This record gives sequence, structure tokens and C-alpha cells, in this order.
Amino acid sequence: MEKKIALITGARKGIGFGIAQALVRDGYFCVVTGRGKEVTLSEENMAYLPCDNLDLEDIRHAVQTVWETWGPIDLLVNNAGVAPRVRLDILETTEESYDFVMDTNLKGAFFMTQAAANAMIAHKKEDPAYSPRIVTISSMSAYTSSTNRGEYCISKAGLSMVTALFADRLAEYGIPVFEVRPGIIQTDMTAAVTEKYQKLIDGGLTPIRRMGQPSDVAECVSALASGKLDFATGQVLNADGGFHLRRL
Repeated sequence: MEKKIALITGARKGIGFGIAQALVRDGYFCVVTGRGKEVTLSEENMAYLPCDNLDLEDIRHAVQTVWETWGPIDLLVNNAGVAPRVRLDILETTEESYDFVMDTNLKGAFFMTQAAANAMIAHKKEDPAYSPRIVTISSMSAYTSSTNRGEYCISKAGLSMVTALFADRLAEYGIPVFEVRPGIIQTDMTAAVTEKYQKLIDGGLTPIRRMGQPSDVAECVSALASGKLDFATGQVLNADGGFHLRRL
């Protein structure tokens, strides 16, 4: 295929699907993954590939399948993520909840990056003009405490280190690695607390006084995928309406 290939995990809806739409606009063919049976997407230049981020064999198989079916992966976007099924105080949360969130969000992203990176390195040796990139979607929760979903915060903080580690390790191969930290984004994950968040935003929680949209995160990924920021490998883009700013 002539188009560049992007693999986007957890992208049947929400932020991931918004990213896929932006990348298709930019000229990519996007393979989106998700849990569940195979479905046919109505969007052009998009294909769905079942992959459970809890399953390392699924992860490795997904990378191999994309390579064999559509071609070398030019862009990996680690987007797959879950919140705790039930929000519990850190004094009460369970091992089951901790493992579910950590394994999906952190372990899955780590081994997806590992699998894609090794394939990218091998292909780059065959084709020096090949210029792949990796982007991981973390969260403002990487540095913001929410004691009723501590496992989620820990998983996102871990993703920041995954980005730093792979940015360091893959620099010698010319493979830049980036992180995007969404803030409060209007998705299914935030639907139950939309009213709470909107009141906080109206009260000045963020300098830009609106909830973010998946497209706001997608444009950050689009910028990183453009190649214009490659020398800034390891860089973090905060798609959070200015939440990260320290203000008086």
C-alpha cells in the first residue's frame, strides 16, 4: 500500500477513534484495535483488528498481522485504556481492580511498544528511508492525584516512564517516541462525571473553560506524526486546556 500505516489501540470510539479520523485525513491507513469480535468499519482507509491489551499473545499477533496484511507500521499510537470498573478509595481498592487497570493500561502498552519497536528496528535496517514513530496517550492523571481511582493514576504515571525509556532506547535507530496527556475530555469514560467536571471548569480549573474533545487530542497526535517534532523525541504534549499550568 502507498499510504502510511498507523496502528491505534483501543480506537473503536472516543479519543482513539478521533485520532484515527485525524490520521486518515492526514493520509494514513489506520488499523484500529479493540476488544470483541471483528467488525467492518464504514469509514474509508480504516480497518478493525480485534486485540485485547490484556493478552500479550494478542498484542504480538496484532503487530504481525498488520505487517503481513497492510505493511510496515509507520505510526503506533498506544491509546487503549480502561478506568476501574468501580471507583474505590485507595484504602479499599482490590487486587482484581488494580491488576485489571495496570495490565491493560501499562503492561499492554509496554509490550505493544516492545513488539512494534523490534519490528520497526528490523525493517529500518532493510530500508533506511523508513521513518516510524510511536505515540503513547497517557493522561493528566500521570501527575494528578485522584484517590478514588489510584490504580488509574499509577498506570498513567507508568506510561510516562515507558515513553521516556523507549525514547531513550530507540533514539539510536532514529525512531522518535512521544507522549500526549489528555485532560478532561468528553468521552464515554467521563460521561458519568460530566456535570462535576463542567462545574470545576466553569470555576476556573482550566484556563480554557471547556471540556476537551477527542479531536483536541487527535490534533496533538497529528502534529507528532508529521515528522516536524522528531528532534524533540520524548516530548510530552499536554492536551488539557492549560490544566498543567501553575497559576496564582
